[in-house]
Amino acid sequence: MAQDWREEVKTEKPYRKPTGQRRGLVIVNTGDGKGKTTAALGLVLRAVGRGYTARIFQFMKHAGAAFGEHRALERLGVEIEGLGDGFSWTSKDLERSAALAYAGWRRAREAVLGGEYFLVVLDEITYPIRYGWVPLEEVLETLRQRPKKVTVVLTGRGAPEPLIELADTVSEVRKLKHAFDAGVPAQRGIEH
Repeated sequence: MAQDWREEVKTEKPYRKPTGQRRGLVIVNTGDGKGKTTAALGLVLRAVGRGYTARIFQFMKHAGAAFGEHRALERLGVEIEGLGDGFSWTSKDLERSAALAYAGWRRAREAVLGGEYFLVVLDEITYPIRYGWVPLEEVLETLRQRPKKVTVVLTGRGAPEPLIELADTVSEVRKLKHAFDAGVPAQRGIEH
């Protein structure tokens, strides 16, 4: 007679219940794979669905962008602000790009420190940090000084090691395969 499947079910949990207090987190989504921003937007949906406030700053998207996520978030009442002038590798004026990034950082910093939002997303902030347009130490100090209830999600490739060390949660999205490498261009509803 075959053993009953219920005898094989383990009753022990594979983890211990955390004993710490709930608080705002620093979450970093980095790596060369697709999905870092998408994961951050998923957290925005979860927070807004629970009645919390969220705000998104996109460091590489230009002001007035109307990508799919902008349209959907506008319907949900979530503020999303493009701070840049597009992708830096197509910029014809890198000094202007740097000035826009830093001015945007100052607005984002105010939102993080102001405590009005439960969740603040700093999308693609690793690029202006790596280019030297936004000082890493200012970002780290802002994260340390933020109100305890505020969660900040930072996205982008090549997150610097000091940011990874400061973060509570870090996910690396690794590319195994991407349609773009096979010649498929970015598509509405998928990449933008």
